[in-house]
Amino acid sequence: MPSPYLSETEAPLPTEVQAWRGLTLLEFGTDWCGHCRAAQSLVAQALAQQPHWRHVKVEDGSGRPLGRSFRVKLWPTLVLLRDGQEVERLVRPTTIEPVLEALNRVASQSC
Repeated sequence: MPSPYLSETEAPLPTEVQAWRGLTLLEFGTDWCGHCRAAQSLVAQALAQQPHWRHVKVEDGSGRPLGRSFRVKLWPTLVLLRDGQEVERLVRPTTIEPVLEALNRVASQSC
């Protein structure tokens, strides 16, 4: 089964991300990370209630330019963007509540 994460060659460049318009959830992790696998259903459930978010899963690792540009240290790291700019981040969420609250908070600020 292919990885749900964009590989280094598929991932957008930091300058491309900065040019994105609207709401984007960047999810940094790997398919073999236990914390990432545990968070998958939380993120999916939260996004099901917030369908206007773009969701981009990026495989992270040492020296990966997009992850380094966002100073990702632990997986999964969820970076919430409005018009290409980080407005909030969650690291290793373990329940759906903080994910939903962050998505709602950022979405309500963009109206």
